[in-house]
Amino acid sequence: MKKCMLVLALLALAGCDTTVKKEETAGLNYGPKPTRWREEIKSYLDLRLPNAKEAVVEYRSEPKQLYQRDTVLRDSQYGWATCVWVNEKKDGKFAGPYPMTFFMRDDKIVAVNGGPDENSFVASRYAREQCAQLTP
Repeated sequence: MKKCMLVLALLALAGCDTTVKKEETAGLNYGPKPTRWREEIKSYLDLRLPNAKEAVVEYRSEPKQLYQRDTVLRDSQYGWATCVWVNEKKDGKFAGPYPMTFFMRDDKIVAVNGGPDENSFVASRYAREQCAQLTP
């Protein structure tokens, strides 16, 4: 039964079309490019990471306009997005880096994929794909 549920979940995930069409983004107001994005992300992580001062945070991209299409598993999001990789200590050792994508509008974080608030396969997949789009 568990195997059947896993197969169904993987098929549903594979069927999620994340390709963005131009008409979906027409008329969206991304606002001005954020100026305090590093400070906002640091503040966000400081509140959520158990040992934020010991975490290694790598900003892998400058903010770029990004649209996340609405799917069965995720709501649509848009804004100035940036890719961040975080490596935090757990039990005194670095656990290995993981990606996060932050969406911002008006210098405020409006959505996040990945990270301590949503440690799931789906969130990680979105963050990895979006980081690939955002980094050169």
